[in-house]
Amino acid sequence: MPQSSSTVIAARSGASSLAAIGFMVAAGFLNTIMLSAIKHLADDLHPLEVGFFRCLVGLIVLLPVIWHAGGLAVVRTERIGAHMLRGALNAAGMLTFFWAISLAPLATISAIGFTAPLFASLLAIVILAERVGLRRWIGIGVGFAGTLIILRPGADSIGLGALMALGSSVAWAGAMIVIKRLTATESPLSITAWAAFFVGLFSFIPTLFVWQWPSGAQWWMLAGIGALGSMIQFCFAKAFSLADTTVVLPFDFLKLVWASILGFLIFQEVPDLWTWVGGSVIFGGSIYIAYRERKSGIETAVTAAKSPPP
Repeated sequence: MPQSSSTVIAARSGASSLAAIGFMVAAGFLNTIMLSAIKHLADDLHPLEVGFFRCLVGLIVLLPVIWHAGGLAVVRTERIGAHMLRGALNAAGMLTFFWAISLAPLATISAIGFTAPLFASLLAIVILAERVGLRRWIGIGVGFAGTLIILRPGADSIGLGALMALGSSVAWAGAMIVIKRLTATESPLSITAWAAFFVGLFSFIPTLFVWQWPSGAQWWMLAGIGALGSMIQFCFAKAFSLADTTVVLPFDFLKLVWASILGFLIFQEVPDLWTWVGGSVIFGGSIYIAYRERKSGIETAVTAAKSPPP
């Protein structure tokens, strides 16, 4: 008996969602491996230098893709200033995050990294004048309450690594807002290419002040970090292209699990209870915000579809 079209569509949708989840899990695991390598290298090389090589290798990997897609014509833009701003914010976020990894446990840094969507929501309200209802405000508030649980101001001195991770999330959030503006006129490849160029440029400048030539083994590790970074970006892109954000985003929480496992096995780090509680609360707030944004988008689309044509 032939299957109905709705059954076939549902089966394909389920397969796509499963593949998207697989890509998201892979991205989180590879990301934790990359962070572990960065933390290991930070004993001998400054994190700023490691960040620069991450960008350099990523740009080298991207060049054949740009050439195959049409060369310079693909990346031609009239919004060079916006690309430069995005690159500066991306560089600041990446370098401070890499530096934070060398100062604090992997699990703590991973948990604080979940705050980026919260800051992005706040910046969207301030900069893009987005209208936010009470429920999304609650999600934002819950997320930041989780941040306070991890940092515990007043209970103990707040570590520099945790503060740098928090600053990194703010910078990443700013980059997200600029990317949102750029997508209105720029192609994904153009945005990615200019980001690789400017992030590499802005990463190189501070690296000059801490530069030291890597050893033979360190060259291989730096190349591996750059390759892992490109693989992570690919997995993220595939995950979000195959399924809705609310389907794949919950599995990003596994980064905290991977970070706890590898942090213990490699660096003998044992995350405390507050890191797990705070990370869970932050992630819960982020998931709820993603859910509300998706629901709001669907409601807007339905309203537009019902509206009479002009």
